[in-house]
Amino acid sequence: MAQSPAHKFGQKIGNLLEDITYPALCEFCQGRDLFVDKKGERPGVRRGQLVKWQDKYGNDHDLDFVIEKKGCARNSGRPIAFVEAAWRRYTKHSRNKAQEIQGALLPIFERYWQEHPFLGAIIAGEFTKESIKQLRSQNFNIVYIRYDDIVKAFGKHGIFINFGEQTPEKDYLEAVRAIENLSEDEWNEIINKVYISAQTEFQDFFERLRKVLDRVIDRVAIIPLHGEEHEFGSPEEAKNFIDSYSETNDQGTFRKYEVRVKYSNGDKIEAEFRDKERVKEFLEYSAI
Repeated sequence: MAQSPAHKFGQKIGNLLEDITYPALCEFCQGRDLFVDKKGERPGVRRGQLVKWQDKYGNDHDLDFVIEKKGCARNSGRPIAFVEAAWRRYTKHSRNKAQEIQGALLPIFERYWQEHPFLGAIIAGEFTKESIKQLRSQNFNIVYIRYDDIVKAFGKHGIFINFGEQTPEKDYLEAVRAIENLSEDEWNEIINKVYISAQTEFQDFFERLRKVLDRVIDRVAIIPLHGEEHEFGSPEEAKNFIDSYSETNDQGTFRKYEVRVKYSNGDKIEAEFRDKERVKEFLEYSAI
């Protein structure tokens, strides 16, 4: 079935968000040995074009951008950041979109709890304060691009996009054709204008992302359930303790280890294990 002009227009704005977000993420990750995945071919990792990750229940979720540690074009890495880009023209749809973003990322966050991944959303158009608050309450980091700023950016190039619910399809079609006729330089000018309109929010967003991607382990605490707490300055010291610890001491029957990892940015990961090998696997994984 043919797409309506209004739908095609929405896709153009979606492309704009992608062209703003992807280069900014790539520039940020450059020099950090990190890979940014987005929609497109990735031989050896997936068959189709879509970026898909599974939640802990085995359900697939289509995502926009995933930052991976130790990943490359042909090999999948460990996900340490998920970023969604979303456009909504009317506030009446904003809460549903916020719930859609949460529904896609939170189950995946639960699966990859050991990474304590960054959750981000670049949202544009008309979103209510309540829908943004809803996302932030779930630890999403937000950049909000106002609809008026997008209208102004296109208006500088003679393209009117301040549409309403009663806008005829011919107006959408005219805007789509005008956008498709933009030169590469003109398109890049629109990208820059929209980015600058939310520059402060982008700066805050990338500062929060930096704190996650550049974090290092500050302290590891291991608590044998029948013993006192032991703290270490590195995973290696903690592993040595595990190797030498006697699970059959005079403090009672051993039950499990509690492990707490604290990062330099304040993130904390807590886990419980019943044997040494699982603890060491977890510590090795956390140190990568």
